[in-house]
Amino acid sequence: MKKRVLRGSALLGLGHYQPEKVLTNSDIEKLVDTNDEWIVTRTGIKERRVVEDHDNVVSMGVAAARMALEDAGVDSVDLVIVTSVSTETLSPNNAAKIAVELGLDGPGVIDVNTACSGFEYALALADQAISTGASERALVIGSEELTRITDWTDRTTCVLTADGAGAAVVGASEEDHISGVVWGSVPELAEAVEVKGQPRLFSQNGRGVMRWALTGSVKIAKQILAQAEVKADDIDVYAFHQANLRIIEPLAKGLKAREDQIVLKDIEVSGNTSAASVPLALSKAWHAGELPRGGRTLLFGFGGGFTYAGLVADLPA
Repeated sequence: MKKRVLRGSALLGLGHYQPEKVLTNSDIEKLVDTNDEWIVTRTGIKERRVVEDHDNVVSMGVAAARMALEDAGVDSVDLVIVTSVSTETLSPNNAAKIAVELGLDGPGVIDVNTACSGFEYALALADQAISTGASERALVIGSEELTRITDWTDRTTCVLTADGAGAAVVGASEEDHISGVVWGSVPELAEAVEVKGQPRLFSQNGRGVMRWALTGSVKIAKQILAQAEVKADDIDVYAFHQANLRIIEPLAKGLKAREDQIVLKDIEVSGNTSAASVPLALSKAWHAGELPRGGRTLLFGFGGGFTYAGLVADLPA
C-alpha cells in the first residue's frame, strides 16, 4: 500500500453574507420585556441581521462561497464542507445543495453539526483532507438562520440570535499555514445548548455556558497555541466565537492581548450566528482592509454539544 506523504494547507480566500434586514434592540423591546441598556450590558449586541423570505442556509452559504472563491481567484474545489445547526433538511445535505448551486463538478460534500464550534471543526477536516492528499482545494462554509429557530418569548435567548454566513477557500501548500486542531467536548454541559422540539427551538443554560467560558476557555486557547507551537505574542488576530462580548473580552484579557493585537468584536453589530460567527467576523474585517495580509490568527469556537475546537491559521498572503 502506498504511503501517504503529508503536506501543508493554507487559507486562499474569505467571503461572507448577511441579510439586509436589521433588527435593533429597540425592535426587540416590542417583543419581550427588555431594553437596549439591558441587552448591551449583558451581551454587547446593539443590532443583528435577520433572514427574509428569500434567505436561507443554502442561499446565504452560496453567496459567501462565491465571495470567497473570487477572493481566492479560483472557480472550483473538490471538497465542500458546510456547518450549520439550523438546516431545514437532512438529505440532501447543505454541502450538496450548495455545490449544485455553485455549478461545481462533483466534489465531496460533507455537513458538520457541532454548532458554534462548527467552522473550526470543518476547517480542521479540510486541512486534514488536503494534508493527506484526499483533496486539493476545499470550500468551508458556516451558514445559519438562527432566527427561524428562536423562541421569541424567551428574552434570555432571543436577544442573541442572528443570521448570516461566512466561508473560506483552503488549498494545498508547500508549507503549513494552518495548524493542527485542538478539539473536544465537555460532557457535563452536553445539554447546555439545545435545538429540539416541534417546532425546533434554540435554548441554553446561559449560566453554565458563561461559567465554562470564563473559567475553561482560556485554558483551551492556550492549548491551541501550544499545539501550533506559537505564543500569544505571535498572534495578530483573535477570532473567537461571537457568543457574547462578556466572553470575548475576558478571554482576550486572559491571553493578555496587547492593544496592537486585533480582537474581533463583530458580535456588536451581527449578533450570535453560531457556526457562521467566526468566518463571518473574519471575512468582514478582511474585506474591510482591517486585517494584515498573512496575519497569524487564532480561531476558536465553542458551544452546543458542548463542543469546542480551535486552530491557528495564517490569513491569505
